[in-house]
Amino acid sequence: MKRLTALALTLVLTTPCLAQETSVKDHPRVREAVNLLEVWVDAQRAYEEIPGISMAVVHDQELVWSKGFGYAHPERQIEATPQTVYSICSISKLFTSIGVMQQRDEGRLRLDDPAGEHLAWFNIEDTYPDASPVTIEGILTHSSGLPRESDYPYWTPPEFPFPTHEQIVERLGDQAELYPAQTYFQYSNLGLTLAGEIVAAVSGESYDDYISRHILDPLGMEDTYTAIPVSEHGRRMAVGYTARTRDGTRHRLELFEARGISPAAGFASTVDDLAKFASWQFRVLYHDADEVLARNTLREMYRVHWVDPDWDTHWGLGFATWRANDKTFVGHGGSCPGYRSSLNIQPDSKIAATVMVNSSGVNTGRFTSQAQAIMAPAIKAALDTSSEAEPMDPELEIYLGTYSELPWTGEMAVVPWKGSIALLFLPTTSPLDNLVKLKKVGEHTFRRVRDDGELGEEVVFDVEDGKAVRMWRHSNFSPRMW
Repeated sequence: MKRLTALALTLVLTTPCLAQETSVKDHPRVREAVNLLEVWVDAQRAYEEIPGISMAVVHDQELVWSKGFGYAHPERQIEATPQTVYSICSISKLFTSIGVMQQRDEGRLRLDDPAGEHLAWFNIEDTYPDASPVTIEGILTHSSGLPRESDYPYWTPPEFPFPTHEQIVERLGDQAELYPAQTYFQYSNLGLTLAGEIVAAVSGESYDDYISRHILDPLGMEDTYTAIPVSEHGRRMAVGYTARTRDGTRHRLELFEARGISPAAGFASTVDDLAKFASWQFRVLYHDADEVLARNTLREMYRVHWVDPDWDTHWGLGFATWRANDKTFVGHGGSCPGYRSSLNIQPDSKIAATVMVNSSGVNTGRFTSQAQAIMAPAIKAALDTSSEAEPMDPELEIYLGTYSELPWTGEMAVVPWKGSIALLFLPTTSPLDNLVKLKKVGEHTFRRVRDDGELGEEVVFDVEDGKAVRMWRHSNFSPRMW
């Protein structure tokens, strides 16, 4: 389903004029950060027995890094790549929400419009007649009071019987509001499905055609689909697996199709395409690009519009929004049968990270948050023209590799870091916290650099034929694995 229209081609060809002046991907600190990220992701994939992972990091208009790990189709040994297609499930909601805001900006709807004003068949039981109606803004912020799902067991294996549009309409009158509107946060796939129906109703186009013509095509997102590309399953599209069972195995799942729930959970994409999606947002925010949305509209979507009474949940218009390490992030996660995904955007630093895996039960948000933590300081250093960073001395390359730490932990990687080398204990949920920097003090001899800058114990490598074969630390040694 290729959709690179003449308009999209024009935008793709003219985008370089918006590119940032400074490329960061070849800076020594960025190369070190990329290496650390790759070593960590590769180990986590193996230890968590995830079939395949694809990841990408973008800074402003530059795709800094993208890579695949493991297999999109383990049985056929088809490797995962940045172009592998995955279900992105609830990240679909961002595209639906953008469609709503485009129609708002066109004057065809208002955010305080009741849903029933645009959907004649909106007949869910009004459980709380004294409360506010279900509004479009309530739907986009998951504060509408609607139940989480349409009344079908479509998250239940093995069939995953997602309803059609007609079935959703038929059953809606048998459902009831869960809460009074504007009272609690209740994540709702039913709500964002209705948002997609509203886009179709007010635009006069089918939902699929609208999203393709007004969002995907203009952004050149030719590998993003509003419905699962069934013909690509097992080829360009990864095969999905379950969460791990008690015996540590994952089982292959049959492909699902979201059907009428597509506006909430039906899209498929690649990490390279979601990187384009993130770069578009930075163009709108920082490069005066008049594409798809106005700058103030995108900012409005990022802004917190709902805070739950417990103050733990914050939501923009379609976008999840949160604070970490004194920075604001926006994005969304996705979880469908056999697939998990995450898109994490830090608007101020113009850095975004996205990950897709072909397995349930994986915390993909951890991968994108760690990518942000690892890459952001390196990119900041690359943009600092007042200082130069020296690359690692090539003579240190003989120590790089992986050393066994059994039975205590899995392994220890020796990686380049800030011009020297460092130890990374694997597996770990927080690679930066488990990174031990070393300083060379003699032939094949290093000392640990403490947090206060003082030097700690010695780390000594045995070298044979120009390559380290074991590493000594605290009078014990770790043999090289690879």
